[in-house]
Amino acid sequence: MEDKLFYTVVSTSVIIALIIMFFVISVVRYHRRYIRLQKDMIRAEITMQELERKRIANDLHDSLGPLLSSVKLYMQSIENISAENRELLNIANTHIDDTITGLRQISYNLSPEGLSRNGLIKTIEEYLFRINNAKTLEIDFDAKMDIKLPQTIEIHLFRIIQEIVNNTMKHAMAKNLRLIIAFAGKQVTVMSIDNGKGFNPTETGKETRGLGLSSIRSRCEILNASLTLTSDVNHGCTYLIKVPIH
Repeated sequence: MEDKLFYTVVSTSVIIALIIMFFVISVVRYHRRYIRLQKDMIRAEITMQELERKRIANDLHDSLGPLLSSVKLYMQSIENISAENRELLNIANTHIDDTITGLRQISYNLSPEGLSRNGLIKTIEEYLFRINNAKTLEIDFDAKMDIKLPQTIEIHLFRIIQEIVNNTMKHAMAKNLRLIIAFAGKQVTVMSIDNGKGFNPTETGKETRGLGLSSIRSRCEILNASLTLTSDVNHGCTYLIKVPIH
């Protein structure tokens, strides 16, 4: 009788353990599928954004740019006008030049064509050169990497750096930004340090949501990269991103 009871208890315990194990495995599998689905959705959304950016950049470069240049040529061909009107015409020409320059900058920011031709480092150097020339932020860029990365990784890293620089200019009120990119042990490390006003990264208010952190985090998830954000009010902000390269 005792043996029968013992075997019944053992059998029941084994069945319960198997049921619990089945549910645990099911939950883990569901969670993994959910994460994969989330990543696929984020990847699809970002891919669509990149395609739309490229389309808009091409429209600006191929349509509006030549159109403004043609308008400028027509204006310059006007003859027999008074000195006062000539002065107004020169002012208009200057505005057109500024507009063409602005369109080129917008087109470049939307779709950096040099990325596929020159690679990540040179493209970032060109981008930062434009920022430094604007005298709005002094950026020190140190790149210790001489390998060619897959284009998908390069575009995500470029967008992440764009977002960091944009945040630093718009929100941090920083005077200096240091950017470092290094490659070691099949891992690319991106680090940025600014001397801005900083913020509390645990806050979820409107100000923090506007910093573009969701875009940076989404791209890091796609790259299976780790993201460490260190910041405090009046103590600047530091990003540390580690991207595995397979």
